[in-house]
Amino acid sequence: MAEPSIKRRGLLLVLSSPSGAGKTTISRKLFETDGKLAMSVSVTTRPKRPGEIDGKHYHFVARKKFDQMVAQGELLEHAIVFGNCYGTPRGPVMQALESGQDIISDVDWQGTQQLKQNVGADVVAVFVLPPTIEALKERLQSRAQDSADVVQERMAKSSDEMSHWAEYDYVIVNDNLDASLRQVQAILEAERKRRTRQVGLSDFVNALRTKA
Repeated sequence: MAEPSIKRRGLLLVLSSPSGAGKTTISRKLFETDGKLAMSVSVTTRPKRPGEIDGKHYHFVARKKFDQMVAQGELLEHAIVFGNCYGTPRGPVMQALESGQDIISDVDWQGTQQLKQNVGADVVAVFVLPPTIEALKERLQSRAQDSADVVQERMAKSSDEMSHWAEYDYVIVNDNLDASLRQVQAILEAERKRRTRQVGLSDFVNALRTKA
């Protein structure tokens, strides 16, 4: 029997972690396996990396354009990370949540704080920890995307990033990608069933009672 259709408000699933701990990989795997999710496409001033597509992985903009978006309130959150600006466009996210669409986003702790302030209860925040510091460094080095100096800078910043774990709703240790993915999937399914998020539940229950 098909599950009854009950109107629901969308949620914004936010994943954060130190660079290299797995937030981006988990979010993309989740997006690929869950047909109900849409990916939030951030705006950034950083240069494109090989294989990245403008509008799919990021909206790549000049610093002047980014500053203009901030001034006009077009971003739900924004931050400077390793010298580059990142931000989440307001319009697409709020429209999606209103229509019942779930959104997934991978931002840092600064972005998560701003999203909680601007989006409130629609945010479900998950922090991803590495199993060990050695594993984190190995993952950063194996990506071969950054210079040794950048890897060292990211490692130095990881301690500060991990200190914000207590600000999140859920915390997982990414020792195994498949296991971590299953844990986030379980979180997502539970949050979709949260009573306050199912805005059509009252009408559904009243309809059931009239037929009892």
